[in-house]
Amino acid sequence: MPKKKSSLIARRVSTLLLTYIMLCVGGGIVVATMVSPAVFAANAVAKAVVPSLKVEGVDFDVTSLPQKSVMYASDGKTEITDFYADNRTVVPLKKISKAMQHAVVAREDRRFFQHHGVDIQGTMRAFFQTFVKREDTQGGSTLTQQYVKNVLAMQAREDDDPIAEYHASEQTIARKLREMLIAVQMEKEYSKLEILQGYLNIAQFGNHNLYGVESAAKRYFNTTAEKLNAMQAATIAAITKNPVKFDPTIEANLKRSQNERDTVLKLMLDQGFIDQATYDKSVATPLKDTLDVQTIESGCQVAGDAAFFCEYVTRQILKSPEFGATEEERNKLLKEGGLKIVTTMDVNANTLAMQTARNTIPPDDPTGFEVAMAVIRPGTGEVLGFGLNRTFDATDRAKTDSTRTAVNYAVDQIDGGGWGFNVGSTWKPINLVAWMQKGKSINQMLSTSTVVNTRGFSCNGHSFGAIPWKVQNSGGGTVSSESPLQALVLSHNTTQAAMASQIGLCAIADAAKSLGYHNSIQGKEDVYDSNSFQPPMVIGTVQASPLTMANVYATIAAKGVECTPIAITKMTDTTGKSYKVPSANCHQAIDPEVAETAAYAINQGVVRSGGNATLAQLDGGRKTFAKTGTNEDTYMLTGGFIPQVATYVAVGNAETPQSFNYKTINGKYHGTWYGMYIAEPAWREFMQNYVNAANIPMDNDYGNPSSKYTYGASSTTTRKKSSTSTNDDGTDGTTGGGTGTTGGTTTGGTTGGTGGGTTGTTGGGTTGGTGTTGGAGTTGGTTGGGTTGGTGTTGGAGTTGGTTGGGTTGGTGTTGGAGTTGGTTGGGTTGGTGTTGGAGTTGGTTGGAGDTTQQGGGAQ
Repeated sequence: MPKKKSSLIARRVSTLLLTYIMLCVGGGIVVATMVSPAVFAANAVAKAVVPSLKVEGVDFDVTSLPQKSVMYASDGKTEITDFYADNRTVVPLKKISKAMQHAVVAREDRRFFQHHGVDIQGTMRAFFQTFVKREDTQGGSTLTQQYVKNVLAMQAREDDDPIAEYHASEQTIARKLREMLIAVQMEKEYSKLEILQGYLNIAQFGNHNLYGVESAAKRYFNTTAEKLNAMQAATIAAITKNPVKFDPTIEANLKRSQNERDTVLKLMLDQGFIDQATYDKSVATPLKDTLDVQTIESGCQVAGDAAFFCEYVTRQILKSPEFGATEEERNKLLKEGGLKIVTTMDVNANTLAMQTARNTIPPDDPTGFEVAMAVIRPGTGEVLGFGLNRTFDATDRAKTDSTRTAVNYAVDQIDGGGWGFNVGSTWKPINLVAWMQKGKSINQMLSTSTVVNTRGFSCNGHSFGAIPWKVQNSGGGTVSSESPLQALVLSHNTTQAAMASQIGLCAIADAAKSLGYHNSIQGKEDVYDSNSFQPPMVIGTVQASPLTMANVYATIAAKGVECTPIAITKMTDTTGKSYKVPSANCHQAIDPEVAETAAYAINQGVVRSGGNATLAQLDGGRKTFAKTGTNEDTYMLTGGFIPQVATYVAVGNAETPQSFNYKTINGKYHGTWYGMYIAEPAWREFMQNYVNAANIPMDNDYGNPSSKYTYGASSTTTRKKSSTSTNDDGTDGTTGGGTGTTGGTTTGGTTGGTGGGTTGTTGGGTTGGTGTTGGAGTTGGTTGGGTTGGTGTTGGAGTTGGTTGGGTTGGTGTTGGAGTTGGTTGGGTTGGTGTTGGAGTTGGTTGGAGDTTQQGGGAQ
């Protein structure tokens, strides 16, 4: 052997011996057969270099290990997804099978229960092979040392310290020495079982940051660490030698993995952990036949139909100061805090919303139109689910595949959404609320015009001057006079302008804010900051997310209780610590009587013939509240509720608006598209399916108007001859007319009188002569119209009946005399002393529910 090489070997051996002496003496270990305890000089050196665990700054508390967080649906059991930097679930030793414990001890450290942190024989052999002979790196490290190494490496990653991370894994004597010294100290502080528990939870057991035996058991065998048998345990224990090379889920590794598994089984047999029969059966079983591999991808990307909801929750965590001072701290908590996150997501609601969106317009439809839905539980702020006709994808694939996106078009931009949708006539209930908040009746008759002086819109320092605003109903034109109730039922625009001229735009903005509206782009509640704070706001030219508009309708459904949408109900960590979650801050935002009267008016648009949302009616006579909208020809919308759930549907292209007209959508063609063709059926489909799936009880008690806001008799709505109004289905509402007597009020409801027959129009129209009233309903009789029958004289007993959707004013006698008109406008109560009859009036335009928003035009 050359002299130079001999000298090098001598120095390495000397270093090894000194290291060992320092370790043994400094650590206080007496090994009588190998080292004399009288080497006090070495002990002094050791004291200088042996760091205490406290000085080293290493935390060996197993509960402090980074652990994955799991997100659950509202039941607290249905797992949505998990998040982790290290895929680890810490479990106590009692939750780890004896077979798993024995497999690791047999494979890694057969003298684990005899040594004091360092195995003398193993250390000498490893040093000689690695540092003297320069052969393949040998193990030699005890389980205690390996635990120390893993903790040091993990802490370096946690601290984002690349230098410390390098030193934690470098192949040097210095690193080995440090690990030995800490290991000796550890054995003084912790029991063998505590150290074994720590190792089994921190060690890497596969690719993709798979750590700990609990995660390994789930990954390879779809079981828990507590249920692992000897064969499974040997497979997992074999992986630690090289987590990439021996990962059995990789096809090329199967033979190597099986050989290594069998090696571990032989060690378990030799050390008395298993018997011969178990060994023989195990090695005879092909490894691939034992696997039940589970995906270990994490995050919202793998959450399936819950992915958009998952992303919304994730962003709530990352922006909420309750979970950390900075976004970096919050992200670390999410991925390492071992959290159990219970969300508000209702599995039925979210699943059905996603299905409905895809049924409405398939993701691969050539038009590329988006469907976005949001569902909220009124009075709680709880977001139950989202529906989009897209697949969630946060990868680069979404850049080239239009059916995939990470943008949740149902929420605000700040929450991962898009630009929002112009809400069209679904805004109009807000105007009605503002009207009532000014103490006005929904039956007050208003004169309308297609040219509006906007000076009356001015308020609180906001001046709109006297510049004329041209506004019209769908199809053009206006009505000469109309009540706010009729205007909502028929979705007329010109009456909205007339209302704003009386109460000012600020009153409407305040009502919107109270109900929960805010702009989708700005993501804040001050409607005054919006560029949309202009006169056309009253016909829905504002931008909002479906979630925001669902919340507006939820406030009306909850008798005026407004809540901030929330998505998390509970969040705890593995120690049981609870985190404060964002509050819904539910409060009484508007007068309950205002809310219920608004609900009544919305319902009238569903139940009245010619109303704007008749197709939304749910089965079984369930009272249904819905309002449609169409913004110009680019967005179709429907919002509404039943007392237990509020839903909003938006259809269009949120970021690059394009026209629906003259397009084939999901196999259907229309020259002109309205909300009733897509958004309204989608709304009903979801609501009906969800009602059935969730067994929601029928509640028809809500939606009774208050006399405070329904006072005053109203007269017939007549259409200006130069205009043509259309219903939401695009049909002309002028059928009927003539010169017959108009029976009762224009809005129908409970009729009365002491001598006359039952009168009262339905849907705000009037029936004259013998013509039938088209569109929005008829005069005379019960809801839906009817015939003023018989030849009864004044005060006679003529009754109203007839056909729904427009009866005929029959007979030759007039209903009137001293009889009172049937009910107040808005229906519901008997009242008034006005007489019915006289010379008869023209049976006006009871139709005309056109519902298209145009900037400077009409809103639907």
